[in-house]
Amino acid sequence: CESRVLYVAEWKRPTVESSDSASSPSAVDSTEDGHLFWDDWGEGLTSKSVPVLCVADVGKGTVTVLQGVPPHVSPGQALWAHDGQGVFFVGWWHEPFRLGLRFCSNRRSALFSLDLEGNCECLCGDTNSVSSPRLSPDGCFLVYLQGQVFGPHGQCLNLCSELHHWTISVLVDVVQRPKKEDFAGLYEALPPRCWAADSQRVVFSSARRNWRDLFVVDRTTRRFTSTQRCDHSGYPDTTPHVCYSFQAVAFLPSAGLEAQVSWDPLDEGRLLGVIVDILDISPTPQEDNPEYSGLDFGALLVTPNHLPSGTKVPLVVFVHGGPHSQFFTEWNVTSAGLATLGFAVLMVNYRGSTGFGQDSILSLTGNIGSQDVKDVQAVTLDPNKVVVMGGSHGGFLACHLIGQYPDFYKACVVRNPVINAATLLGTSDIVDWRYSCMGLQYSYDQLPTPEALTTMLQKSPITHAPQIKAPVLLLLGGKDRRVSPHQGLELYRALKSRGSPVRLLWFEEDGHSLDRVDTQADCFLNTVLWFQQHLHLH
Repeated sequence: CESRVLYVAEWKRPTVESSDSASSPSAVDSTEDGHLFWDDWGEGLTSKSVPVLCVADVGKGTVTVLQGVPPHVSPGQALWAHDGQGVFFVGWWHEPFRLGLRFCSNRRSALFSLDLEGNCECLCGDTNSVSSPRLSPDGCFLVYLQGQVFGPHGQCLNLCSELHHWTISVLVDVVQRPKKEDFAGLYEALPPRCWAADSQRVVFSSARRNWRDLFVVDRTTRRFTSTQRCDHSGYPDTTPHVCYSFQAVAFLPSAGLEAQVSWDPLDEGRLLGVIVDILDISPTPQEDNPEYSGLDFGALLVTPNHLPSGTKVPLVVFVHGGPHSQFFTEWNVTSAGLATLGFAVLMVNYRGSTGFGQDSILSLTGNIGSQDVKDVQAVTLDPNKVVVMGGSHGGFLACHLIGQYPDFYKACVVRNPVINAATLLGTSDIVDWRYSCMGLQYSYDQLPTPEALTTMLQKSPITHAPQIKAPVLLLLGGKDRRVSPHQGLELYRALKSRGSPVRLLWFEEDGHSLDRVDTQADCFLNTVLWFQQHLHLH
């Protein structure tokens, strides 16, 4: 009706003791003495602890807090029901305590419906993780993503559908091991308006090897189709190719004709001055994972477009974090900037990256620090003027690389790197991942054992610190909740004590991503200067 706005807000914490449980969403949180600790949802959601659903009436100028949300869940991702007399929302379990939510698709949660009278109903099972509820235009169908609890925090997801009589069906299943040109699974949030006007088809993007493709799934036939991706000229992408920046629009054809979608550029486009080469890599027999044998991986090589053929340029090995994320064949400001300045940039989607199936993701469990390190090193063949950079788990890998191959890399830049998983255990907002990535089971009541701590230490780059020769630039966020800045300080002190060249930049107000605009500019400038200095470039 466009007269009311639904939104999520943080509940105002009481400032005096109160026995009135109705004054708070949770009776257990109904007292506050100024020093009480409030558990929150971690990195990027600091101080977000007790969310509530609110409705603002535009005409009346009033705000109402919706009642009836179960006290053991935190509501979010809410949307109106078709008749405007109720809402749907995702509820995340926050007992016994909250774990970091950002970038984690493995938190226990469920889909709920709530009417304006306060009657709440759980619409799905309560043993999975769910996200991205989207209601069809006719109001009869609800789709959402579903995954597993714990384990890899980035995983291949199911696309599920709730019918108007609340029966669940799976529209898109988890893909264990896709063939090279096939659909590789669903790994990212659904677009806010993902339904076609016919309430029959759902449009979404997802990773497929080194690409991000656009797909259409029909809820009745469960057939999904990839729309044709285009370059600036309107023809399918080729490899290698010159990169353009442009905008395009397409109209969705009738059901069954989605593969014939035609894209029309909205502007002339702009030549970006870089060339992207897409690589497919198979591990050697010695590096094959016997439990997940036959997996391959990919990489993108970004090179300057203005250099004469055959010219050799310094190589920056750029390692993504996660580890369950990936680099796409799309605009990356860091790689484009480095290429413009005369560097080649190698972006490796090692085994465990998204877009290659669930088997690839699971293959890295218990093998971090070895399988991912060897994958990156296997692609980096030319030892002439090679440097490495990465953030978070990418920093973890970068430090492993300069420690395991000390004569290969000439310099290193890392952002908020994981250095010692054993000492990170008690400081990260996603303590479960410290166990899962090591191949260990996690539960809320988990206590560290000597064996677990030994495994974490042995798989960490701090063990290779005595062998590091490459000059290291550390970029640390003072308010990082995911990877404590003391991780970087641990490496800094280890290198300083051995006389190794190291420099540390401390960004007091930044979190894990170091994503404030001035911070990004500062980091990029110092990264380039560090590489130029230690490669002896003018």
